[in-house]
Amino acid sequence: MCTMISARVPVAGSARSAGGWTDVAEATLSYDHATHVWSDHALRIDFVPRGAPSAGSVAIELDLASGRSLLLRLQEIIAAAERSEIE
Repeated sequence: MCTMISARVPVAGSARSAGGWTDVAEATLSYDHATHVWSDHALRIDFVPRGAPSAGSVAIELDLASGRSLLLRLQEIIAAAERSEIE
């Protein structure tokens, strides 16, 4: 069953693929049928290249437990960075 859960988020950063580093302008977040991971559904994150979406995105698929762990650690790192006033 398709969940149709998705969102787009503007981002400023870079991503690395087999072709090297590229600027990214958007992340697409979704929870739907897995393409490659071993479960029926997966949390999917696609980083879309700036100016050339046809060049291909850099994507990951995670199970929900891994997504929760990633979110927790990201929140901890962001909080530590904000406390140190480094951006």
